Amino acid sequence: MPHRDMRDFLAVLEQKGKLHRIRKTVDRLWEPASLAKWMYQALPADRRLGLFFENVAGSAFPLVTGALGASPETYCIALGCEPDELNKIWLAALTKPVAPKLIERGVSQEVVLTGKDADLNRLPIPVWTPGKDVAPYITTMVFTRHADTGVQNIGVYRTQVKDAHTVICNLGNGRQGTMYARSHTERGKPAPIAWVIGAEPVVHLASVANLPPNADEITVAGGLKGAPIEMVKCKTIDMLVPATAEIVIEGEVIPGAMEQEGPFGEFAGFMGPVNPRPVIRITAITHRKGAIFYGYTSQMPPSESTVLQSLSNGPVILKQLRHDLGELTVSDCHIDLTFGGMLAHVVVAMKPMTPGHAKHVGRMTAEISPLKRVTVVDDDIDIRDPVHLDWAMNARYDPARDTIIIPDVFVPQSMDPSVRVRGGVSDLGSKIVIDATQSIDSGDLSLPKWDVMNRALETWKSEGLPEFTIPKRVRYRLDRA
Repeated sequence: MPHRDMRDFLAVLEQKGKLHRIRKTVDRLWEPASLAKWMYQALPADRRLGLFFENVAGSAFPLVTGALGASPETYCIALGCEPDELNKIWLAALTKPVAPKLIERGVSQEVVLTGKDADLNRLPIPVWTPGKDVAPYITTMVFTRHADTGVQNIGVYRTQVKDAHTVICNLGNGRQGTMYARSHTERGKPAPIAWVIGAEPVVHLASVANLPPNADEITVAGGLKGAPIEMVKCKTIDMLVPATAEIVIEGEVIPGAMEQEGPFGEFAGFMGPVNPRPVIRITAITHRKGAIFYGYTSQMPPSESTVLQSLSNGPVILKQLRHDLGELTVSDCHIDLTFGGMLAHVVVAMKPMTPGHAKHVGRMTAEISPLKRVTVVDDDIDIRDPVHLDWAMNARYDPARDTIIIPDVFVPQSMDPSVRVRGGVSDLGSKIVIDATQSIDSGDLSLPKWDVMNRALETWKSEGLPEFTIPKRVRYRLDRA
């Protein structure tokens, strides 16, 4: 069962040795982000930890980063599942979402600060690329609401702190949060907006998924939880937010007010551009007693944001292929942990039924997603095992026969570092589809059958050779031997 709130999750992480408390007083302008960069850049995934900064200079609140997306292991702990259950749970949530439940009071509003007391300087908001970001940035979920439908959207939009009561949010063209905000501001009315910090983990995981337009992420979070997410009304704006969140920042997008936002270190590993973005006035800060500030760390991949996006968006593509497009022989999808849900590499496992079937599925995957590389393999390949994937690429893929280049793909400005931007306009990019399914009969696999290998395994054990767990790729191979 997923965790009740962020505190419950952090306690479990600590119990499992996946959370490290840092007790020295740190400077939020450079230390937390730099330590997080060392963790992601220098440690393998299985050794990465959530970082809990107990003492941040100038703030009464502790700071946590990297806990949700340190690794696939911590992601699955957040979801309350085993790694091999992840896609199954996500498919259930996407096909059977659960509506939220409105309650009268929530711990996220134990303390209510308005007016001058709603001061962002109280919070330990970090500088995430020290020496290069223009200011501290809030990196968490952003809630917006459509003026006509009342549907809420949750996304992650970097937010630059301008002063104690004003921010500039990266609500750019084409983003759903931008459209929802404009449904208010284009009528000359302020748009309600809220930053939710440290909600129960399933809300964070759902918020980074690339869902279809007008889908309500909070219902998918309910599906992941298997129960409604409890929500409360904000104090100063017309918005519902999770009742167990650590901190909620309420605000209003000011109609017509725009200022330059950026630069900021982005997910692809380069500094993001400077563009005019909406200005927002802060109307309230509510929080739990003894609240914990949580911020995603991104910038150079691998990072927390790329882990979260990859593991949340792989199941979204799987659901679209199987349930929306009827490709029932597709069995699995996995996105690499570098560029997350944008411009990354997705591997699709399937059982091709006709010649060209794998290429057709690869093209559809490229069409329905912002991913840049699509590789399709047979369902006897462990798509999370780079050794097995490379074997399939070497044994079953012929570049001249099995490569499709999709040219003239629009790329949002500066999102793809390999595409040149000229005068504020991006050149067109491209995508590649690789069919690494077996196209010809290459003969029997050069492995003994299961019965022989099992007899050898008995000798292995009796002779005291090193213990091991049989890798999935070996099981797949022996099933075909």
